[in-house]
Amino acid sequence: MGKPFYLISTSHLEDKIWFQDEQDFIAGMNLVAVAAVVCGVTVLDFILMSNHVHFVVQGTLEEVSRFIECYKQLYSRYSGKRHGTYGLLRRNKADFRTLDDNESVCSAIAYVQMNCVAANICAHPSQYPWGCGSVFFNPCLPNCKLIGDISLRSQYRITHSRVRLPDNYTITEKGVISPASYVPISFVESLFRTPNRFQYYLSKSSKARKRLSNEAMPSFRDQIILAGLSDLCYSLYKKNGMKELSEVEKGEILRQLRYRFSADVAQLSRVTGIQYPDACRLLDSF
Repeated sequence: MGKPFYLISTSHLEDKIWFQDEQDFIAGMNLVAVAAVVCGVTVLDFILMSNHVHFVVQGTLEEVSRFIECYKQLYSRYSGKRHGTYGLLRRNKADFRTLDDNESVCSAIAYVQMNCVAANICAHPSQYPWGCGSVFFNPCLPNCKLIGDISLRSQYRITHSRVRLPDNYTITEKGVISPASYVPISFVESLFRTPNRFQYYLSKSSKARKRLSNEAMPSFRDQIILAGLSDLCYSLYKKNGMKELSEVEKGEILRQLRYRFSADVAQLSRVTGIQYPDACRLLDSF
């Protein structure tokens, strides 16, 4: 099998989110391609969630460790410039799990794919755009243009870096570097062998079991709630954000968000930036 395979999972941010809107997700997608080229790893699968990311990669432990650190640094730099959140991922830890055989690689890919389904964002990973959910066993991949056909200045603007990507990489109409450019689709499909077997692994993953369990899960994406937060602050209190609110007002905003979006405390904490214990206290105190 050559170099070893790893499942990389970052720690969940409890009172922040990585990606605040579509523009952030697009940047995050494109920086995967940049980090992979810089560090020389093979990315088999990945998904970008609101407050964490997962990758299945092939490379030495040194290479994959350098890859995730490079990715976090690149995205932190982008987030700092756009949102002022410098050092966003400085203390964000990453877990590395060795995948010893084809079975474990397939299970890891299924686990990564099903994160968005477990979060109740979509019914199938192929419906989630921020990862590789739509690239496997899909004969109808979207038409893209070659990145070599655009100017270097445009490429640097899209990738938020000075790294030149291979000219045969492709880019979608939205400006996303297609994962099909660098993910070894044929190899991954050969591991599963058939679409039905791929679907079987998806259905038996731990994330699928979580989706079918009775536990309550957020029904709205973090970005949807975040987009409505400033409007709610202004409509209720004529203030521009959570930082301007009193403790009583913060408690009311949390209650309104919980009621309007069926959000749990963990999601409220991520979106508002209020630490989990404080969010619980505010919800219980007023």
